[in-house]
Amino acid sequence: MGLFSRNHGKMETDSPPDFDREKEEPVVRCSICNGEMVAGFREKEGGHFREYRMLRSQQEIDGFAKMCKVTSVRKEY
Repeated sequence: MGLFSRNHGKMETDSPPDFDREKEEPVVRCSICNGEMVAGFREKEGGHFREYRMLRSQQEIDGFAKMCKVTSVRKEY
């Protein structure tokens, strides 16, 4: 895979992300400038954000929520 290539596979086939439900929550970071969306995990206590992958649509956000076994994912701007 090249330096600037993208993974265009379906998110449902990806392995579930490893995160500690007690210490982290799934979050989608959204840029107000260019609309870029990044799925990741925010520490509940310290607020540190750990990136998981880029998202392009609401379907991918729903797929990320399904993988994390939550009903919805909070968006941060």
